[in-house]
Amino acid sequence: MILNTGQRTDIPAFFSEWFVNRVNEGFVLVRNPYNPSAVTRFEIRPDLVDLIGFCTKNPKPLLPFVGELDACGYGQFWQVTITPYGRDIEPGVPDKQECLETFKKLAELVGKERLVWRYDPIFLSQKYTADYHARAFEKMAAALCGCTNYCVISFIDLFPKVRRNFPEAREVGADEQITLGKKLIEIAARYGITIRTCGEGNILEPYGAETSGCMTPAIYERALGQPLVFPRFTPSRKECACYLSCDIGAYSTCQHFCRYCYANSNPQAIKQNVALHDPRSPFIIGGPLPGDVIHQAEQRSWKIGARNDGQRELF
Repeated sequence: MILNTGQRTDIPAFFSEWFVNRVNEGFVLVRNPYNPSAVTRFEIRPDLVDLIGFCTKNPKPLLPFVGELDACGYGQFWQVTITPYGRDIEPGVPDKQECLETFKKLAELVGKERLVWRYDPIFLSQKYTADYHARAFEKMAAALCGCTNYCVISFIDLFPKVRRNFPEAREVGADEQITLGKKLIEIAARYGITIRTCGEGNILEPYGAETSGCMTPAIYERALGQPLVFPRFTPSRKECACYLSCDIGAYSTCQHFCRYCYANSNPQAIKQNVALHDPRSPFIIGGPLPGDVIHQAEQRSWKIGARNDGQRELF
Protein backbone atom coordinates (compact mmCIF):
# COMPACT_ATOMS: atom_id res chain seq x y z
CA MET A 1 0.00 0.00 0.00
CA ILE A 2 0.91 3.67 -0.30
CA LEU A 3 1.07 5.73 2.90
CA ASN A 4 0.60 9.42 2.11
CA THR A 5 1.70 12.22 4.43
CA GLY A 6 1.22 15.48 2.57
CA GLN A 7 -2.35 16.20 1.48
CA ARG A 8 -3.44 17.74 4.80
CA THR A 9 -0.27 19.20 6.33
CA ASP A 10 3.53 19.32 6.02
CA ILE A 11 4.78 16.46 8.21
CA PRO A 12 8.51 16.64 7.33
CA ALA A 13 8.63 20.37 8.11
CA PHE A 14 6.70 20.44 11.39
CA PHE A 15 6.06 16.92 12.67
CA SER A 16 9.22 14.98 11.82
CA GLU A 17 9.87 13.82 15.42
CA TRP A 18 6.28 12.57 15.64
CA PHE A 19 6.60 10.77 12.31
CA VAL A 20 9.81 9.01 13.33
CA ASN A 21 8.12 7.93 16.57
CA ARG A 22 5.20 6.53 14.59
CA VAL A 23 7.52 4.50 12.38
CA ASN A 24 9.40 3.24 15.43
CA GLU A 25 6.17 2.19 17.19
CA GLY A 26 4.73 0.71 14.01
CA PHE A 27 1.31 2.36 13.84
CA VAL A 28 -0.56 5.65 13.62
CA LEU A 29 -4.08 6.76 14.54
CA VAL A 30 -5.87 9.12 12.15
CA ARG A 31 -9.09 11.01 12.83
CA ASN A 32 -11.63 11.36 10.06
CA PRO A 33 -11.64 15.13 9.39
CA TYR A 34 -15.40 15.10 8.84
CA ASN A 35 -16.26 12.74 11.72
CA PRO A 36 -13.57 13.20 14.41
CA SER A 37 -14.75 10.33 16.62
CA ALA A 38 -14.12 7.91 13.75
CA VAL A 39 -10.47 6.89 14.05
CA THR A 40 -8.50 4.69 11.66
CA ARG A 41 -5.45 2.74 12.78
CA PHE A 42 -2.79 2.18 10.13
CA GLU A 43 0.08 -0.22 10.73
CA ILE A 44 3.44 1.16 9.62
CA ARG A 45 5.42 -1.92 8.68
CA PRO A 46 7.59 -2.51 5.62
CA ASP A 47 5.74 -5.73 4.78
CA LEU A 48 2.49 -3.71 4.51
CA VAL A 49 3.63 -0.21 3.45
CA ASP A 50 5.34 -0.42 0.07
CA LEU A 51 5.99 3.29 -0.32
CA ILE A 52 5.65 6.48 1.72
CA GLY A 53 4.65 9.60 -0.18
CA PHE A 54 5.96 12.94 1.10
CA CYS A 55 4.80 16.37 -0.06
CA THR A 56 6.59 19.22 1.67
CA LYS A 57 8.01 22.73 1.45
CA ASN A 58 10.83 21.88 3.85
CA PRO A 59 12.19 18.31 3.99
CA LYS A 60 15.24 19.39 6.00
CA PRO A 61 14.12 18.13 9.48
CA LEU A 62 13.58 14.62 8.08
CA LEU A 63 16.82 14.35 6.08
CA PRO A 64 18.72 12.48 8.84
CA PHE A 65 16.18 9.64 8.67
CA VAL A 66 15.84 9.21 4.90
CA GLY A 67 18.57 6.58 4.70
CA GLU A 68 17.13 4.69 7.65
CA LEU A 69 13.73 4.51 5.99
CA ASP A 70 15.45 2.93 3.00
CA ALA A 71 17.33 0.52 5.23
CA CYS A 72 14.07 -0.56 6.87
CA GLY A 73 12.58 -1.41 3.47
CA TYR A 74 10.24 1.54 2.88
CA GLY A 75 10.01 2.94 -0.63
CA GLN A 76 9.90 6.73 -0.86
CA PHE A 77 8.49 9.32 -3.24
CA TRP A 78 9.09 13.01 -2.53
CA GLN A 79 7.45 16.12 -3.92
CA VAL A 80 9.12 19.32 -2.73
CA THR A 81 7.40 22.63 -3.41
CA ILE A 82 9.59 25.65 -4.15
CA THR A 83 7.78 28.74 -5.43
CA PRO A 84 8.94 32.33 -6.14
CA TYR A 85 6.73 33.99 -3.53
CA GLY A 86 7.96 36.09 -0.63
CA ARG A 87 6.93 36.28 3.01
CA ASP A 88 3.88 38.32 2.00
CA ILE A 89 2.44 35.08 0.58
CA GLU A 90 4.37 32.33 2.39
CA PRO A 91 5.22 33.70 5.87
CA GLY A 92 6.58 30.47 7.34
CA VAL A 93 8.54 29.03 4.42
CA PRO A 94 12.36 29.06 4.72
CA ASP A 95 14.54 31.27 2.52
CA LYS A 96 14.35 30.11 -1.11
CA GLN A 97 18.09 29.60 -1.41
CA GLU A 98 17.97 27.35 1.63
CA CYS A 99 15.08 25.44 0.04
CA LEU A 100 17.10 24.89 -3.13
CA GLU A 101 20.12 23.65 -1.18
CA THR A 102 17.94 21.27 0.86
CA PHE A 103 16.43 19.93 -2.37
CA LYS A 104 19.93 19.17 -3.67
CA LYS A 105 20.83 17.32 -0.47
CA LEU A 106 17.64 15.28 -0.68
CA ALA A 107 18.43 14.43 -4.32
CA GLU A 108 21.79 13.04 -3.21
CA LEU A 109 20.03 10.83 -0.66
CA VAL A 110 17.09 9.47 -2.67
CA GLY A 111 18.00 10.02 -6.34
CA LYS A 112 16.11 12.03 -8.92
CA GLU A 113 13.71 9.20 -9.83
CA ARG A 114 12.14 9.57 -6.38
CA LEU A 115 12.12 13.35 -6.19
CA VAL A 116 9.94 15.90 -7.98
CA TRP A 117 9.97 19.70 -7.81
CA ARG A 118 6.56 21.33 -7.43
CA TYR A 119 6.10 24.91 -8.63
CA ASP A 120 2.54 25.55 -7.56
CA PRO A 121 0.11 27.09 -7.20
CA ILE A 122 0.76 29.71 -9.85
CA PHE A 123 -1.14 32.97 -9.53
CA LEU A 124 -0.67 36.35 -11.17
CA SER A 125 -0.71 39.81 -9.60
CA GLN A 126 0.89 43.21 -10.03
CA LYS A 127 3.95 41.93 -8.19
CA TYR A 128 3.98 38.32 -9.36
CA THR A 129 3.59 38.85 -13.08
CA ALA A 130 4.12 36.32 -15.86
CA ASP A 131 7.57 37.81 -16.53
CA TYR A 132 8.42 37.54 -12.82
CA HIS A 133 7.44 33.86 -12.87
CA ALA A 134 9.53 33.18 -15.97
CA ARG A 135 12.65 34.81 -14.48
CA ALA A 136 12.26 33.13 -11.09
CA PHE A 137 11.47 29.75 -12.63
CA GLU A 138 14.60 29.85 -14.78
CA LYS A 139 16.84 30.60 -11.78
CA MET A 140 15.32 27.70 -9.86
CA ALA A 141 15.45 25.32 -12.84
CA ALA A 142 19.13 26.14 -13.34
CA ALA A 143 19.83 25.47 -9.66
CA LEU A 144 17.97 22.13 -9.70
CA CYS A 145 19.32 20.89 -13.03
CA GLY A 146 20.35 17.26 -12.63
CA CYS A 147 18.47 16.82 -9.33
CA THR A 148 15.09 15.85 -10.77
CA ASN A 149 13.49 14.89 -14.06
CA TYR A 150 10.15 16.58 -13.45
CA CYS A 151 8.52 19.78 -12.28
CA VAL A 152 4.82 19.76 -11.41
CA ILE A 153 2.91 22.98 -12.05
CA SER A 154 -0.68 23.97 -11.37
CA PHE A 155 -2.62 27.22 -11.38
CA ILE A 156 -4.39 28.51 -8.29
CA ASP A 157 -7.80 27.04 -7.44
CA LEU A 158 -10.05 29.44 -5.54
CA PHE A 159 -11.63 27.06 -3.05
CA PRO A 160 -13.79 28.74 -0.36
CA LYS A 161 -10.92 28.68 2.18
CA VAL A 162 -8.62 30.30 -0.37
CA ARG A 163 -11.14 33.03 -1.21
CA ARG A 164 -11.53 33.80 2.49
CA ASN A 165 -7.83 33.88 3.35
CA PHE A 166 -6.58 35.37 0.06
CA PRO A 167 -9.42 37.61 -1.17
CA GLU A 168 -7.29 39.51 -3.70
CA ALA A 169 -6.42 36.31 -5.58
CA ARG A 170 -7.95 35.84 -9.01
CA GLU A 171 -8.33 32.99 -11.43
CA VAL A 172 -5.65 32.55 -14.08
CA GLY A 173 -7.46 32.51 -17.42
CA ALA A 174 -6.97 29.80 -20.04
CA ASP A 175 -5.06 32.10 -22.40
CA GLU A 176 -2.77 33.17 -19.54
CA GLN A 177 -2.22 29.54 -18.57
CA ILE A 178 -1.21 28.63 -22.10
CA THR A 179 1.12 31.62 -22.55
CA LEU A 180 2.92 31.15 -19.24
CA GLY A 181 2.76 27.36 -19.39
CA LYS A 182 4.47 27.29 -22.80
CA LYS A 183 7.21 29.54 -21.45
CA LEU A 184 7.82 27.34 -18.41
CA ILE A 185 7.86 24.20 -20.58
CA GLU A 186 10.53 25.77 -22.82
CA ILE A 187 12.64 26.90 -19.87
CA ALA A 188 12.41 23.54 -18.08
CA ALA A 189 13.47 21.65 -21.21
CA ARG A 190 16.70 23.64 -21.35
CA TYR A 191 17.64 22.17 -17.97
CA GLY A 192 16.56 18.58 -18.64
CA ILE A 193 13.28 18.92 -16.75
CA THR A 194 9.85 17.88 -18.04
CA ILE A 195 6.76 19.79 -16.94
CA ARG A 196 3.87 17.82 -15.48
CA THR A 197 0.55 19.48 -14.78
CA CYS A 198 -1.69 18.73 -11.79
CA GLY A 199 -5.47 19.06 -12.11
CA GLU A 200 -5.30 21.22 -15.24
CA GLY A 201 -6.73 18.87 -17.85
CA ASN A 202 -4.90 18.60 -21.18
CA ILE A 203 -4.57 22.31 -21.91
CA LEU A 204 -0.74 22.22 -22.02
CA GLU A 205 -0.29 18.77 -23.56
CA PRO A 206 0.13 20.11 -27.14
CA TYR A 207 3.12 22.15 -25.94
CA GLY A 208 5.05 19.29 -24.37
CA ALA A 209 3.66 18.91 -20.85
CA GLU A 210 2.79 15.54 -19.38
CA THR A 211 -0.83 15.73 -18.23
CA SER A 212 -1.56 12.26 -16.83
CA GLY A 213 -1.19 13.37 -13.18
CA CYS A 214 1.55 13.91 -10.63
CA MET A 215 1.01 10.89 -8.33
CA THR A 216 -0.10 8.11 -10.66
CA PRO A 217 0.53 4.37 -10.35
CA ALA A 218 3.24 4.60 -13.02
CA ILE A 219 5.04 7.32 -11.05
CA TYR A 220 4.90 5.31 -7.84
CA GLU A 221 6.21 2.23 -9.64
CA ARG A 222 9.08 4.22 -11.11
CA ALA A 223 9.99 5.56 -7.67
CA LEU A 224 9.81 2.08 -6.14
CA GLY A 225 11.60 0.39 -9.02
CA GLN A 226 9.09 -2.42 -9.38
CA PRO A 227 5.48 -3.00 -10.46
CA LEU A 228 2.55 -2.91 -8.05
CA VAL A 229 -1.01 -4.22 -8.22
CA PHE A 230 -3.21 -1.24 -7.36
CA PRO A 231 -6.75 -1.60 -5.96
CA ARG A 232 -9.47 0.29 -7.78
CA PHE A 233 -9.60 3.94 -6.87
CA THR A 234 -11.92 6.86 -7.62
CA PRO A 235 -10.28 10.32 -7.58
CA SER A 236 -11.86 12.90 -5.29
CA ARG A 237 -11.94 15.44 -8.13
CA LYS A 238 -12.59 14.71 -11.79
CA GLU A 239 -9.76 17.10 -12.74
CA CYS A 240 -7.28 15.06 -10.69
CA ALA A 241 -5.92 11.73 -11.90
CA CYS A 242 -3.67 11.20 -8.88
CA TYR A 243 -3.84 7.96 -6.92
CA LEU A 244 -4.18 9.08 -3.31
CA SER A 245 -5.03 6.46 -0.71
CA CYS A 246 -4.70 7.07 3.02
CA ASP A 247 -3.23 10.27 4.46
CA ILE A 248 -2.01 10.46 8.05
CA GLY A 249 -2.00 14.25 8.46
CA ALA A 250 -4.61 16.67 9.79
CA TYR A 251 -6.07 19.86 8.35
CA SER A 252 -5.35 23.29 9.86
CA THR A 253 -1.96 22.28 11.28
CA CYS A 254 0.55 23.58 8.72
CA GLN A 255 2.60 26.48 10.05
CA HIS A 256 3.83 27.76 6.70
CA PHE A 257 0.67 29.94 6.80
CA CYS A 258 0.59 30.22 2.99
CA ARG A 259 -2.23 32.50 1.98
CA TYR A 260 -3.30 30.28 -0.91
CA CYS A 261 -3.50 27.10 1.22
CA TYR A 262 -6.62 24.96 0.79
CA ALA A 263 -5.84 22.76 3.84
CA ASN A 264 -5.87 25.50 6.53
CA SER A 265 -9.01 27.25 7.73
CA ASN A 266 -7.42 30.23 9.53
CA PRO A 267 -4.25 31.06 11.53
CA GLN A 268 -6.01 30.88 14.91
CA ALA A 269 -7.22 27.33 14.26
CA ILE A 270 -3.66 26.32 13.34
CA LYS A 271 -2.23 27.74 16.56
CA GLN A 272 -4.90 26.02 18.66
CA ASN A 273 -4.30 22.67 16.99
CA VAL A 274 -0.51 22.85 17.13
CA ALA A 275 -0.68 23.63 20.87
CA LEU A 276 -2.26 20.16 21.30
CA HIS A 277 0.51 18.35 19.43
CA ASP A 278 2.46 15.75 21.39
CA PRO A 279 5.24 14.00 19.43
CA ARG A 280 4.72 10.90 21.61
CA SER A 281 1.01 10.59 20.80
CA PRO A 282 -0.26 8.17 18.14
CA PHE A 283 -2.44 11.08 16.90
CA ILE A 284 -0.80 13.99 15.12
CA ILE A 285 -2.97 16.36 17.18
CA GLY A 286 -4.06 15.59 20.73
CA GLY A 287 -4.76 12.10 22.04
CA PRO A 288 -7.63 9.66 22.63
CA LEU A 289 -11.04 11.17 23.38
CA PRO A 290 -14.23 9.75 24.94
CA GLY A 291 -16.41 8.28 22.22
CA ASP A 292 -13.56 7.42 19.85
CA VAL A 293 -14.32 4.41 17.66
CA ILE A 294 -11.10 2.89 16.31
CA HIS A 295 -11.24 1.02 13.01
CA GLN A 296 -8.34 -1.13 11.86
CA ALA A 297 -7.52 -0.32 8.26
CA GLU A 298 -7.37 -3.16 5.76
CA GLN A 299 -3.76 -3.18 4.61
CA ARG A 300 -1.60 -5.36 2.41
CA SER A 301 1.43 -5.03 0.23
CA TRP A 302 0.70 -4.26 -3.42
CA LYS A 303 3.94 -5.84 -4.61
CA ILE A 304 3.46 -8.77 -6.93
CA GLY A 305 3.85 -12.00 -4.98
CA ALA A 306 4.25 -10.19 -1.66
CA ARG A 307 3.63 -11.95 1.65
CA ASN A 308 2.81 -10.15 4.88
CA ASP A 309 5.21 -11.81 7.29
CA GLY A 310 5.08 -9.42 10.22
CA GLN A 311 7.13 -6.65 11.74
CA ARG A 312 10.74 -6.07 10.76
CA GLU A 313 13.22 -4.31 12.95
CA LEU A 314 12.83 -0.53 12.60
CA PHE A 315 15.27 2.28 13.29
